[in-house]
Amino acid sequence: MRIMRFRPCIDIHQGRVKQIVGSTLTDDGRPQTNFETDVSPAQFASLYRSDRLPGGHVIMLGPGNEKAACEALEAFPGGMHVGGGIQPSTAGRFLNAGASHVIVTSYVFREGTIVWERVDEMIRAVGRHRLVLDVSCRMRDNEYYVCTDRWQKWTDFKLDARNFERLGDMCDEILVHAVDVEGKKCGIDLELVRKLSSWATVPVTYAGGVRTLHDLELAKSEGRGLVDVTIGSALDIFGGQLKYDEAVRWQRIQERGG
Repeated sequence: MRIMRFRPCIDIHQGRVKQIVGSTLTDDGRPQTNFETDVSPAQFASLYRSDRLPGGHVIMLGPGNEKAACEALEAFPGGMHVGGGIQPSTAGRFLNAGASHVIVTSYVFREGTIVWERVDEMIRAVGRHRLVLDVSCRMRDNEYYVCTDRWQKWTDFKLDARNFERLGDMCDEILVHAVDVEGKKCGIDLELVRKLSSWATVPVTYAGGVRTLHDLELAKSEGRGLVDVTIGSALDIFGGQLKYDEAVRWQRIQERGG
């Protein structure tokens, strides 16, 4: 039986760990920031390693974050995914630094549509078993569409059962940020979680809007245990109200069959 997992995160912007409201991350470099700290990304990675929380992600929000990301990966070898501008020519650096997987979005989308040949390029570069496709999305006309380039650009790629099946044939996992609630601590997008659970053919991680342990329980029930959840801004280690230690204890309960 599959166990739902709480997956941690490390978001790096201008070399520092930050929590940012996703929809405000624009080219002017002045996003709305919920939290930032002098604690290094590597220190957060070491914490996740000590608490046995594999499968989280390190996200580089813009250029200039490669060194900090690699230091975090080195602190938890094989324990974290990495994303943010990854291409076939750069993926090897992060895998060599200790990433278990690379996360790719913008590289495989061009001019508002997915380019399947570019997905094939990533598979040739890293192998399907080390590839995570990020199809972070926003709702338009009651459907979810992928957004790329720091979630600023809409694509014509609709999330539905058919497209999810094709994506699942080409990667090891799928990551989905619900962009409209990302970083806002306003509750999860339950409709999206339900859809993800019905579409999933490979492991899927949802991120966006988690506030409390109740949200984790909602995601578990509505996602039928098939959708893992990332928590960011809501955690006290990132300035929020939800105690990180409580989230870890919740994970241990799941592992015991709770």
